[in-house]
Amino acid sequence: MTRIYISVGSNIEPEKYLRNAAVALRAHLGELQLSPVYQSEAVGFEGEHFLNMVIGADTSLGISDLVALLKQIELDNGRKPGAKKFSARTLDLDLLLFGDVVCHEPIELPRAEIRYNAFVLWPLADIAPEWVHPLAGQTYAELWQQFDKQSQRLWPVAFSWNDASLI
Repeated sequence: MTRIYISVGSNIEPEKYLRNAAVALRAHLGELQLSPVYQSEAVGFEGEHFLNMVIGADTSLGISDLVALLKQIELDNGRKPGAKKFSARTLDLDLLLFGDVVCHEPIELPRAEIRYNAFVLWPLADIAPEWVHPLAGQTYAELWQQFDKQSQRLWPVAFSWNDASLI
């Protein structure tokens, strides 16, 4: 089994789609580790605020099969195929980490946005603070501590799933 971390975001009915993502991922991956949920301004375009979180799980799937599963869950939840990268979306699922794998195919791992987007790094640091970034050589807690928190607006929001509060 490989420990994975997935970034989850939505700015169209975001509470609904974050819950849908958690339900679908639990159905396919089993027990999940959910970060707190954060609200952030849209990055790269003008749009409604996003809700974001990171979900950890263990899987026996390979990278390609896991990425295909994430894309299918997005499509099942109304994501438009071929939509512009910087646009509103019902659900965005991005594989951030697949154990300590470093690769460029079939996708880039670890995902570069871990180090550049507060809405990815903060929730990842919440649930994997002692994990070491395989390229930076620092823990996610250290990376978050050093992050320029003035560069992106982000704030925690109350959110519950499966009768548990995530904040």
